[in-house]
Amino acid sequence: MLLVIRMVRPGLNDSGEWLRSEVWKVTLALNLIPFAGVAFLWFIGVLRHRLGAAEDRLLATVFLGSGLLFVALLFVSASAIGAILVSYAVWPMELPRSSTFLLARSFAYHLTTTFALKMAGVFMLSASTIVLRTRIAPRRTAILGYAAALIILIGSQFMDWTFFAFPLWVLVVSMEILVDEFRNGTSKPT
Repeated sequence: MLLVIRMVRPGLNDSGEWLRSEVWKVTLALNLIPFAGVAFLWFIGVLRHRLGAAEDRLLATVFLGSGLLFVALLFVSASAIGAILVSYAVWPMELPRSSTFLLARSFAYHLTTTFALKMAGVFMLSASTIVLRTRIAPRRTAILGYAAALIILIGSQFMDWTFFAFPLWVLVVSMEILVDEFRNGTSKPT
């Protein structure tokens, strides 16, 4: 997704050169996004399974809602970027110089960096609170989640690299759960 964000970053100077030279990268990224969304939904399911009866209804609602909203916004953003690619295929000379191009790029960029990433930050905050309360993962995972969420919530509109905080945290949590299940030999809720 970082590649896509860099390509659609709004700016008046974008000549659309990336549409000619790097369209294959964007197309590849767009084709991988549904798989990432499904994997993330699976991750949510695994965490909810581990919570079992210890699930707090308020936190679970925020956790599940922000996770689902993140995936939905990610898919809408990818669709907007896909629309840019389709429009360029039809009007390769006119589109890069049009106000429609600027609008579509800005829409996709802000949808991703402002709204989808903010939902990722809310997801991380609620998941980290759940981790602290239920101890389904080590405390350090929750602390790392709080730190990464703050970075995303504050900096996602200004620094593209903040996008990495979310998948890295998901990877850490996943690894912690796998290690715990390997040690205990079970996948049942604690």
